Amino acid sequence: MSELEYPQELRYTAEHEWVRSGDDGTVRIGITSFAQDSLGDVVYVSLPTVGDTVAAGDACGEVESTKSVSDLYAPLAGEVTAVNGSLDATPELVNSDPYGEGWMYELRPSDDAAVGALLDPAAYQALLG
Repeated sequence: MSELEYPQELRYTAEHEWVRSGDDGTVRIGITSFAQDSLGDVVYVSLPTVGDTVAAGDACGEVESTKSVSDLYAPLAGEVTAVNGSLDATPELVNSDPYGEGWMYELRPSDDAAVGALLDPAAYQALLG
């Protein structure tokens, strides 16, 4: 397995999620390469529903692997605008492409500035030790 990556353009959370800002005011959310590596082979992903309103820190889904089940936490408050339907049939995309095809859901944050308050790549890697 290649070294774990943490793209510079993303923001991160202590719960091992990444946030990518879109051009339309939404953000795309997934789990980091550290999280998918720790989980092992992902076999099922439960995502929030489009239209759901979440608060930062709320559990809003689950990732099930051959080793465990982990909650997905909303990194920001807002409304869910899209979910990655591909994960129903191919949850292993979370392992093979966590920052691309393995994205989880999109959110319209209720506070645009909240994204900037998340961890930058250096702070996230420091958290990992």
